Amino acid sequence: MAIARTLKHYLDEHHVRYDTVTHTPTETAVDSARSAHVPVHQVAKAVVLEDDSGYVVSIVPSNNRLNLEWVKEELQRDLHLATEPELGNLFDDCDIGAVPALTQAYGLDAIWDDHLKHVSDVYIEGGDHQHLVHLSGEDFRQLMRRLPHSIISASEDYSSWMYE
Repeated sequence: MAIARTLKHYLDEHHVRYDTVTHTPTETAVDSARSAHVPVHQVAKAVVLEDDSGYVVSIVPSNNRLNLEWVKEELQRDLHLATEPELGNLFDDCDIGAVPALTQAYGLDAIWDDHLKHVSDVYIEGGDHQHLVHLSGEDFRQLMRRLPHSIISASEDYSSWMYE
């Protein structure tokens, strides 16, 4: 699978130009960036959260760590990480752990990180562990324009310094 059918349909429906980048199989978004030889800060990863009101996906640069407290504060929700079985149900055309960062294609709410506001290109998981979908930063921001955004992540160095 080069790209999940739901994601492909969403991109085509919104007339977004994109291409796919094939890389060796990887388990993390940072490893995907390195394997595909693209800047890690341009790979957007999706972190699926939930509470009693439902799911929300946080979209952050792959080289950053999501700060769950910042998301909770921004959205005024008591969120926690969704489980892997839930991910399988939500993204039935994707491999576990390869959630595309354009989760509105799957009807899910999202919040995106302001660190992605000025990148020239964005790469997202295509739905498997061997393909990234490449789109312009402008197209990414256009697709995200109606969604909440804020600083919701920080580099690992900063995150560990803050919370140790």
